[in-house]
Amino acid sequence: MTIQGVLSSQEQANIAQTVRDHNKIEAVLGSPEKAEIARMVEEHNKIINQGKNPQQNLGKDDFLKILITQLSYQDPTAPMEDKEFIAQMAQFSTLDQMTSMANDFSRLANMLAGNEAAGALGKSVEVLEGDRAVQGTVKAVTRGGSPEILVNGTYYQWDQVTKVFEE
Repeated sequence: MTIQGVLSSQEQANIAQTVRDHNKIEAVLGSPEKAEIARMVEEHNKIINQGKNPQQNLGKDDFLKILITQLSYQDPTAPMEDKEFIAQMAQFSTLDQMTSMANDFSRLANMLAGNEAAGALGKSVEVLEGDRAVQGTVKAVTRGGSPEILVNGTYYQWDQVTKVFEE
C-alpha cells in the first residue's frame, strides 16, 4: 500500500518508526500484558467514542442529509418527479430497517458468545495463544461484546478457545 502524495516524507518516516516500535513491543510482551493492554485500549476507545461504534458505511442520517441537500438545490423549474421521490423514500426505509436488523443481529451474536462463554465456567478448555495451546479450567467469565475467560490466572478472548472438555 502506498500513501505517497498524501503524507509528507517526514510523516511517512514517523509512521514507519511507530510501526517498528510497535513490533519491538509486541516481541517483548507476554500474553497477559498484551491482554491487559488490549483491555485498556478497548476501555479507552469506549470512553472516547462515548458508546458509538465507528463506521465506514453511509447510515440513515447520511442518507437523509443527501436527500435534503438534493431537495434544497433542485431546479424549481424542473422539480424531482413524485416517482423518484417515492423511490428514494422507499430506499431510506429499507436502509433504516436493514440497519436495525444488523444491530439486532450484532446484539444477538454478542449474547450468544457471552452465554457460550458462561457455559464453559468450571470446565476445562484449550486456548490457542499464538503458536501454543494452553489448557486449564475456566475460573471466571467477563460479559460484553467480546467475552473473556480466566484460565490459569490469565484472561483470554473467548474466540481463542479451541476446545471445551466435559468435567
